[in-house]
Amino acid sequence: MADHSNDKQAFDYIVVGAGTAGCLLANRLSADPANRVLLIEAGGRDNYHWIHIPVGYLYCIDNPRTDWRFRTEPDQGLNGRSLIYPRGKTLGGCSSINGMLYLRGQARDYDGWAELTGDDAWRWENCLADFMKHEDHHRLDDGGDADAAHRDFHGHGGKWRVEKQRLKWQVLDDFATAAVEAGIPRTRDFNRGDNEGVDYFEVNQRSGWRWNTSKAFLRGVEKRGNLSLWHSTQVLGLEVEKGEGGEPRCCGVKAERDGERVVATASREVILSAGAIGSPQLLQLSGIGPADLLAAHGIPVVADLPGVGENLQDHLQIRSVYKVTGAKTLNTMANSLMGKAKIGLEYVLRRSGPMSMAPSQLCAFTRSSEDYEHPNLEYHVQPLSLEAFGQPLHDYPAITASVCNLNPTSRGAVRIKSRDPRQAPAIAPNYLSTPEDRQVAADSLRVTRRIAGQPAFAKYAPEEVKPGVEYQTDEDLTRLAGDIGTTIFHPVGTVKMGRDDDPMAVVDSHLRVRGLRSLRVVDASIMPTITSGNTNSPTLMIAEKAAGWILKSQ
Repeated sequence: MADHSNDKQAFDYIVVGAGTAGCLLANRLSADPANRVLLIEAGGRDNYHWIHIPVGYLYCIDNPRTDWRFRTEPDQGLNGRSLIYPRGKTLGGCSSINGMLYLRGQARDYDGWAELTGDDAWRWENCLADFMKHEDHHRLDDGGDADAAHRDFHGHGGKWRVEKQRLKWQVLDDFATAAVEAGIPRTRDFNRGDNEGVDYFEVNQRSGWRWNTSKAFLRGVEKRGNLSLWHSTQVLGLEVEKGEGGEPRCCGVKAERDGERVVATASREVILSAGAIGSPQLLQLSGIGPADLLAAHGIPVVADLPGVGENLQDHLQIRSVYKVTGAKTLNTMANSLMGKAKIGLEYVLRRSGPMSMAPSQLCAFTRSSEDYEHPNLEYHVQPLSLEAFGQPLHDYPAITASVCNLNPTSRGAVRIKSRDPRQAPAIAPNYLSTPEDRQVAADSLRVTRRIAGQPAFAKYAPEEVKPGVEYQTDEDLTRLAGDIGTTIFHPVGTVKMGRDDDPMAVVDSHLRVRGLRSLRVVDASIMPTITSGNTNSPTLMIAEKAAGWILKSQ
């Protein structure tokens, strides 16, 4: 391999990772033609057709063309099972392979971040403007059905498109009515700070196509003369030099591009946006992390930051499957050549139907018990069922009601296994490792049963296939949760922000890495606690806020 590391290429800003956060950052930082910006992505261009057809997530997850194909370590909470752990490896990152669901979380999430960091910039009312700045919400289109309050919470004309789903299912409509009968109110908007209620998800799509951050923030902008995009480029580590007063300064990155080793330098900042797995891995490889871990791999310590890679949080979904009678579900529609042909034709002609589906259609936020003052459960309800992701649909009509604990207390870790940047790190989520999480798991399955047992759903004669009505005790249900639980692909927290007196905080409230100059982390890894909902759009908000800080510090 040729080594051109002495032929350094100079920029003002280097953004590592052209995913959810990186695409927006590149857009904002390069808006000023005086800023020379380099955006680096390990994956290729997002020109794979299945990225853009919504149901194509089925063909993008665990596909080396679009996914890093990580796996977790065997997990005791999952009774020794290991899970696939998808992370996007293409322009747009996870926004190119995820579920396209637009959720912000709850106001209390952001108010909690403000308390943990001592910075009111993270309070809900101060994050709302960052959400709205890039939003393009369908209800604010000409002729939209927005009420006055909606305009106070949503933006229009931004790059991040939010639309209604393009299909409904009667069996899901009736499940929603059953949820209301079980005490969950209806809602028209999950994104005003209190997401309690039941309704269909809104999605990041445009006219039946996936809307990823590459389309939203790079399309057209990529032609700016001051923005360089290096895709299919593996970052090997960070370049660090001694700065003023002996404090180390991040001055660039080492990378492998077109079979050659190269170095790119940054006169102002390097920004890691490689995600909750990639960012801590790169920090550790570069000597920034727990000193004992670095020593174990013979890596000189640049900054002893014990929190790098720790505090991993994720949403574990527990999938209950109900066999139904007299209902149209995807199981029956897609289990024949004629049915598949009809589905394909509907999408070609109208951009609607099952091929326009997000992975989940119906949503509900509620409480696992009266002990909680706020919704601590989220449902993803689907008109289909299968044994596991990637396996065939069942040959009987059924729905799946997946439920996740929004605020898990279990904490895991991401740690390098070697000095080789191409070797995946050890990912250990430690699901269900606390008594609180095990209790919520058992209680959440009982909530699912309560909804399925309501009169509105009785006409389908629902039969619980998973986990099975024979399992009733807390011990039984917790064990079954470990058997059937799967990640919902929301890893966060591994480079968490916090106060100066928090020894596990890696970045400050403006996302600057402690102990170094000119290095920030801007992605989901900086969340001190996971948001109470899907994490993609909160990551965009983080990038929007960080872009403002970076530009003001020029």
